[in-house]
Amino acid sequence: MTYPTLHPATRLVIWLVLLVAVQFLSGMALAVVCLVTPAFGARVMRRGWRLIWRARWLLLSMLVVFAWGTAGDTLWSSAWAPTHEGILEAIKHLGRMFLVLVFVAAFLEFMPLADLISASHALLLPFRRCGMDSTRGVVRLMLVLRYVETLPRPRDWKTLLEAPELCTSEVVEINHQALGWGDAVVITGLVGIGLVLFSFK
Repeated sequence: MTYPTLHPATRLVIWLVLLVAVQFLSGMALAVVCLVTPAFGARVMRRGWRLIWRARWLLLSMLVVFAWGTAGDTLWSSAWAPTHEGILEAIKHLGRMFLVLVFVAAFLEFMPLADLISASHALLLPFRRCGMDSTRGVVRLMLVLRYVETLPRPRDWKTLLEAPELCTSEVVEINHQALGWGDAVVITGLVGIGLVLFSFK
């Protein structure tokens, strides 16, 4: 028995749903998911740690804001001490941010650029009725991603001004693969699960 291959758009939707689901994790569930992230593989984890290192100042800011900005019982008797509730809140949000960055690393590692372009084009296609040019949108997305990947790390702002211009004569091919029945089942299931979860809120 052969199983249908999911369309890149379906994989992109699954990834977006996972990013939203991460925001509902807390406590033991959050800890377990964080502990199983090495199952993505060494390449994903290396890429994830690079993203975490780039976001280190954001993570540090989140720690300070939640640990010292949340009301509660202080860890020690001092006006400058963080609160117990603030530390727990900071750990929860830092764990969620850790998962988001690892999921982004896994997405970039497993989703080739051609599939990402095809997925974005398929998801943006219904917006053509609103006057949006989906083809132009995905081409701009491709150029931005390529520019980010190839741009050398600048030592100062003058290096950015001296960066070479992107080639504008390149031909871009977009795969117009149609959504299959497996994609319809997965997307319908995700929508149904989302509606059930939100009904209990």
